[in-house]
Amino acid sequence: MTALHSLNSISDLDHPYLDDYSVILDVVPCTGLFLTYFLICCIPKSYHVSFCFFISAHDDAIWSVGWGKNANDGSELVISGSLDDLVKVWKWADERLELQWSLEGHQLGVVSVDVSASGNILASSSLDAHIRLWDLDSGKQIRSIDAGPVDAWSVAFSPDSQHLATGSHVGKVNIFGVETGKKEFSLDTRGKFILSNAYSPDGKYLASGAIDGIINIFDIATGKLLHTLEGHAMPIRSLTFSPDSQLLVTASDDGYIKIYDVQHASLAATLSGHGSWVLNVAFSPDDAHFVSSSSDKSVKVWDVATRTCVHTFLDHQDQVWGVQYNRNGSKIVSVGDDQEIHIYDCPI
Repeated sequence: MTALHSLNSISDLDHPYLDDYSVILDVVPCTGLFLTYFLICCIPKSYHVSFCFFISAHDDAIWSVGWGKNANDGSELVISGSLDDLVKVWKWADERLELQWSLEGHQLGVVSVDVSASGNILASSSLDAHIRLWDLDSGKQIRSIDAGPVDAWSVAFSPDSQHLATGSHVGKVNIFGVETGKKEFSLDTRGKFILSNAYSPDGKYLASGAIDGIINIFDIATGKLLHTLEGHAMPIRSLTFSPDSQLLVTASDDGYIKIYDVQHASLAATLSGHGSWVLNVAFSPDDAHFVSSSSDKSVKVWDVATRTCVHTFLDHQDQVWGVQYNRNGSKIVSVGDDQEIHIYDCPI
């Protein structure tokens, strides 16, 4: 790498941000001390993320992933759900994954997993139309919920861990009680097949994404439909609220990521960069970044403030279905059709 004190001209450098400053560089002689100042103060700094670990984890495609916590020793857990009908629970320790439990019970592929706020209860949903709840400390099944035909495509815990939301093929979000396993009520979008849903961290909102590209945001307390967003042209594969519940990020088969202001139901940004379907998005705990995965085999990390991609991983060999930050933002996990789990280090 060229040392700053040895630079004589801006032409000595090859930096992706320099094109953005072409007007300045055309009129100001960027040499000596000015060049050093320019590089230190004007060019955005990188968000350093590094590839850490991978393991071949299942016998079929892995479509979902999450982070949990072992209540006995406080260790981090990675949960993977696969089309091989299995949910696997892995202990993350000493920079490697160790299989803790292989959870059997689903009769068809597992398409969604989510972990309670406490970190020790797992929900998994399957093409067999059942949601299963698991105790991550013991690896035992707590209960099975019959969600109805084709009505367990996605599952999400409420922030208080008292309810589960799952999308249905008739445009309804069904809400189940965790303790009872019974359906308590439904939120009707009057739309089409719901592929994704998410609660806001403050517990006020629930967002759903449908196969026709429509996003609906509900008020949880009243059950009222607050906003309908029509920014995408194709299925909504994933959506996630920012930790402060102010932003909603959506991922679609149209290849775009969109950021919405929740309160005003306004589009804040449209991001491009993936070469194909965007399959998953997830926020970092610090509100500053989010991560996305795509059928183009890549994982991308985005800066929320600048709306730019700050890192791209190309380590997967097939489309990447799931991606999540851990609870302190120090790790990212991704899974895909290559049957692998990848883990990346990133700043806290």
